[in-house]
Amino acid sequence: MRTYIAVSLGAFALAMLMTPRTARLARAVGIVDVPGVRRVHRDATPRLGGLAVVLATLTMLVLVLMLDNVIGRAFRGVQTRVIALVAGSLLVFVGGVIDDVRGLRASAKLLFQIAAAVLVCALGVRIASISIAGVTLEFGWLSWPLTILWIVGVTNAINLIDGIDGLAAGIAVIACGAITVLAIHLGQPVMAVLMLALSGSLAGFLFFNFHPARVFLGDGGSLFVGFAIAAGSVMSATKSATLLGLGLPALALGVPIVDTLFSVLRRALKRRSIIAADRGHIHHRLLAMGMSQPRATVLIWGVTLALTGVGLFMFIVRGMMPLLVYCGVAALLMAVFWIAGTVRLRESLTHMKRRRTISHEAKGHRRHYERAALCFDEAASFDGWWKSVCTAADEMDFTGLRIQWPCHDGSVQALTWQQPEADVPADRMAHMSVPIYQRHLGPPVRLECDVAIGNSLESASQRMMLFSRLIEEYSPADLPSDSREPNDTRPTTEPTGDHLPPGSAPAGPGRGVAEPGS
Repeated sequence: MRTYIAVSLGAFALAMLMTPRTARLARAVGIVDVPGVRRVHRDATPRLGGLAVVLATLTMLVLVLMLDNVIGRAFRGVQTRVIALVAGSLLVFVGGVIDDVRGLRASAKLLFQIAAAVLVCALGVRIASISIAGVTLEFGWLSWPLTILWIVGVTNAINLIDGIDGLAAGIAVIACGAITVLAIHLGQPVMAVLMLALSGSLAGFLFFNFHPARVFLGDGGSLFVGFAIAAGSVMSATKSATLLGLGLPALALGVPIVDTLFSVLRRALKRRSIIAADRGHIHHRLLAMGMSQPRATVLIWGVTLALTGVGLFMFIVRGMMPLLVYCGVAALLMAVFWIAGTVRLRESLTHMKRRRTISHEAKGHRRHYERAALCFDEAASFDGWWKSVCTAADEMDFTGLRIQWPCHDGSVQALTWQQPEADVPADRMAHMSVPIYQRHLGPPVRLECDVAIGNSLESASQRMMLFSRLIEEYSPADLPSDSREPNDTRPTTEPTGDHLPPGSAPAGPGRGVAEPGS
């Protein structure tokens, strides 16, 4: 017990000493978090505080490794796994610091995390099985992807929840405490020491990180903490195949985990990248409801403590009760997130319906594009090209085309096409002007297009994009030099519709009139 107390207090003291120094270092080298649309702080703040947490934690682990007592010998007995966990944590820390200093693509940061998780798994730290009410589920080879998913998911959950002063560090301290209790209960002094060193370091850092924060963890610090907690929880769970092994850490991390799940859902429904930043996290919603940063932080800490207390209650219950309690708590926690507005039910259903409609329309637009391209493939003269243009406009629900085409003799022909019986209100129309490039005939000619908006602006923009692609790929400048002008200036007859799909209205120059210009 004295070793546990010494580790915790030693890490706390070291973090208290190192954090101001790392903050000064961050300012000196320019690693600061500048206020912006994604930020809630108002002043440039150093973001290298995670370095103090890393140094304090590792210092205490090295000292324990040198102890000549039961805990020191236990450390040396599993030092390979401990080294793997520390090495993996340092790897994601390096990736995060690179992102803090010069910016790193999300895919590159993810590679750092996956590589670190694979390293831990390779040395036997895996979720191999789980026991529920006496029934054991063996995962076999699935233990690899399951463990990697858990480690990477929790690592990013801690990173994403680090949005207001003191929030991530406080949640991490509570989670470390929960894993420490679990480790002691399972007779794992090594994991208990590791979590105590990390929680002591975070507590010392938190003194400078609570509102108004004088230093931030940064991506490096939050990723280090998240990875260490995630891998540590798996290492503890390897000694207990029961639901408690991962259930307790999962409840202690319930807020960041559920917040991450809802963030992914929210961004997917809005058809944004799931790694794109937004202001829909639980802490953002609480601030939007009028809470101050300290109150929002303390409220989420309180919820985390309550969830951890429920997890500790599982020590004294048996049978199916733990599973029922976990399911009930998860449902209640998700309901709280719904109420807070991180994802709105009606809005989500609307986005799902809209996404399905636009996806269906996009497939239809693509089919229309392919049919129109066949007409352009057969066009060998300007008249054939213009007919193909009108066919494409008809296929893609355009309502009108206009172009002033210059001829070699100096005359200009006004070519028009109009969708018959088109009754589209002006406020449901979009307009675009497409340049038509010629050879040796001066500047490009503008093809003016009227487009029915239809169900959405996005649908109209898709059709305009595909139409523009056709015009660009099948330029009249690529036609034979003797066929780049209309054959004559007389109104043409209705097209035969040879290039149109069955059931479509005819399209082509016969829909309009080719009139000589002056």
